[in-house]
Parts: sequence; structure tokens; C-alpha cells
Amino acid sequence: MQGGGFQWRLVVSTGGDTLRQERLTRDLYDTLRAADGLAVGFASEGAFAEPGHKGAGVDEVALWAATATAVARPASQVLITLIKEWCAKERHRKVEVSCGENSVKITGRPDAAQERMVHEFLDRAAGGEGRPGPEGGAP
Repeated sequence: MQGGGFQWRLVVSTGGDTLRQERLTRDLYDTLRAADGLAVGFASEGAFAEPGHKGAGVDEVALWAATATAVARPASQVLITLIKEWCAKERHRKVEVSCGENSVKITGRPDAAQERMVHEFLDRAAGGEGRPGPEGGAP
């Protein structure tokens, strides 16, 4: 992993529409690729595979994103903010973001509960083994 950073798995959900998923995934890829401090690629490039998995499934197009620094919180906030902005362009967009054992779904129309879940997800991902609550903060 680059610079000791974290690696994320990103899956755009489209309800089984493979062509739409591929198109949206490529669009998200273009958005993330332009960001400083992030490396991004397609999961089929072999850069990300969870234990027990050989990579993206036949019907699943996925991305991986890696933060370029060991300071997880600022880089992860940039990643999540970019995904939120990308999803907000169309209210039906959904992206599942995973980091290790933790995952969260980001939608184009987040409610307060989803915002809280995203914040808690960032705390767990940045703090390692499940930091408590949104006020836990991470270095």
C-alpha cells in the first residue's frame, strides 16, 4: 500500500443494471482519479481482493481507492466527500464503501441517519478497531 495509507473498495449499486453500473463506475473513477492524495483503479486490475474472494464478481464492477498517506482521517474525508458530491448529482446513485471489515452505503439523498452512519464509519476506519461514536474523533 502506498505510504502506509488505507485501501477502500467502492461498488456502485444499480439494481443489477450491469451496463449502467459500468458507466457510473467509470464516471466515479474519473472523478476520484483527479483528486490529490488518492490512487484509484478498477478491482479487476487485481489491486484489491478481500480474503476468500478472487476479485470483483462476474456481475460486479468495483473500484479500489488507496490513500497516499498514513494520516487516514483527512484522506478518508476527502474520499467520502468526493463520493457524496458525485452521488448528489443524481439522487438514485448509491456507492458502497468498504475498508477492511467496515462498510457504509452513500446515496444521492442522505438523511441524518445516513450522515451519522458515514461519520461513524470514518471513525472506525481511521481509528482501527471500532472507535466509539461520532465524537470519538481520530488523529
